[in-house]
Amino acid sequence: MAERGPAADGPGGARRLILHLGVQKTGTTSLQRFLEGNAAGLADILIVRTPRDAAVMRPLGRACIAYSLGPEKDLAVRLRVAFEDVLDALPAGPQTVLVSHENMAGAMPGNGGETRLFPALPRIVRLLDEVARERGFAAEFAFYTRRMTMWKPSVWAQAIRTDGYCGTRAEFDQATAALPGWGDLERRLGDVVGPGRLHRLRLEDETDPHRPGRQLLALAGVPAERQAALAPIAAPAMERLSEASTEFLRRLNKLSLAPPAQQKVVDLVSRAQDLFAADGPPKGTL
Repeated sequence: MAERGPAADGPGGARRLILHLGVQKTGTTSLQRFLEGNAAGLADILIVRTPRDAAVMRPLGRACIAYSLGPEKDLAVRLRVAFEDVLDALPAGPQTVLVSHENMAGAMPGNGGETRLFPALPRIVRLLDEVARERGFAAEFAFYTRRMTMWKPSVWAQAIRTDGYCGTRAEFDQATAALPGWGDLERRLGDVVGPGRLHRLRLEDETDPHRPGRQLLALAGVPAERQAALAPIAAPAMERLSEASTEFLRRLNKLSLAPPAQQKVVDLVSRAQDLFAADGPPKGTL
């Protein structure tokens, strides 16, 4: 474990740590691309960790998903070790630390049979908070939300694209009909975290798609003038596939292909969606 520098501004002399929990389909990939592109320019005041730091962040994301789907003791240990590795790999210093991974929220509806609104997230947060305290950090937790009428269709399409879901939109809607609003998740997390350490951010309040996550950066203490000077991203990331492409993948999921082959097809579909258009051949073909 690296020697810790002076505390940033956390209570009790602890170093401030902000855990951005996602959740999935709330602009997280674009936000992370923006953070990654500007990490060096922010390094004097903010240390950023995203899934790009695959050696330590990929195990964390996988451990959170696994723990959310089966809270056995060994999965809790796996999650604890994965998060310890993330924190132990941080450079010493007084800077605030921002760790962003949408899979810290656990399995979204459509992944592994989940149909509820992140039921395991309070357990995940409790465990992460405990590890953070042990490592000398004062943790805060942030998550973005999106209007449910926009979020659920996007989650359905994403579950088909990344999680092997093969249900129709109508079947997904029926399975998630009892899904509560975001206020329910906020209350459940608040019961674990307590006052002042939980921050709900709304995607609709982000005003610049080329500089996403500015609410999160403000929470992390990045001044508005510094944010305005950051390099923008070219375009939002991980946009939803077309209806025809999504339907092709949904039917493909029923075949239960080996994961490597499945991923190759998903990549092909993502790059060449014109192949699956219903109104004619791709542009430039006969």
